[in-house]
Amino acid sequence: MTVIVRDLRPDVPADTGGYARVRHLALPYILFTPDSVRHFLVHSHPDARTRLLVAEEDGEVIGAAGASLAHDSPEPGMGHLNVYVRPDRTHRGAGRLLARAGEEHLAAVGAVKVFTWVLDEPANRVFAERHGYTRGRPAHFLRLDLAQGTLPPLPEPPPGVELRTAADFAGDPRPLFELDAETVSDEPGEIDVEFTDYDAWLEQNWRHPLLSRELSTAAVVDGRPVAFTLVYTDGATRYSTSMTGTARAHRGRGLAKLAKTHSLYRAREAGLTEAFTGNDAGNAPMIAINKWLGYEICATEVRYVRELG
Repeated sequence: MTVIVRDLRPDVPADTGGYARVRHLALPYILFTPDSVRHFLVHSHPDARTRLLVAEEDGEVIGAAGASLAHDSPEPGMGHLNVYVRPDRTHRGAGRLLARAGEEHLAAVGAVKVFTWVLDEPANRVFAERHGYTRGRPAHFLRLDLAQGTLPPLPEPPPGVELRTAADFAGDPRPLFELDAETVSDEPGEIDVEFTDYDAWLEQNWRHPLLSRELSTAAVVDGRPVAFTLVYTDGATRYSTSMTGTARAHRGRGLAKLAKTHSLYRAREAGLTEAFTGNDAGNAPMIAINKWLGYEICATEVRYVRELG
């Protein structure tokens, strides 16, 4: 049995489905579907130089990797590489081959540092360190049982604040883009991010196939969104927040908590049963909000980095 690594073919269902399945089996806390895999590759920014790779054994996809430049970082030469192998298909060399192919691609397009996420488990840490990566910041995945858990009482918006869904901004989503850009720049992490390209945001984020505009919720003051939670769903029972934040001038008022609580109530009413989110381990305010909502830490990842060259 020979493992080969090749580029994912976005228009081949066996490839996008296989990639999504590997990601789900290896990391079930992030939502992936064949449509979202295809969307990510096809609509990736040209400056990201994105490649999605699959490891195949006897015609079956057993591993997946994504390699890209952090084109939205003000620091050039930063690269992302994440490698996943089906838990029942490890120790066949797929991870090693995927990592090598991803690093070679990133080096060829100008990366000088490669960042990767690694589940905080012994075998995964050993794999990363054996390949020359150094441990960095941890982050947590959190899970909420919407079917059996109990949400806190539903808060009322304070005076001067109203709640709207992202669908209410369908005619002009630019205010949500501006809020997203402000909040993402304040997120803790090892790579700074700046959203400056509105058209790219529309293509990659606003038109993402998993985005639920009906469940994504914003707290609005004087007609403008000042806090929000953006929500993905898998079209079945799973819910995930991709971003929750508040504009700097309105922090400390509980508006992000307000928006997310209302979104979760509507998600439960819509029949969703499981909610996920993720936080940098140093993001104490957001972790506190999520624990207040009933989320519990279910896994931890660690950011690893390697210098190329």
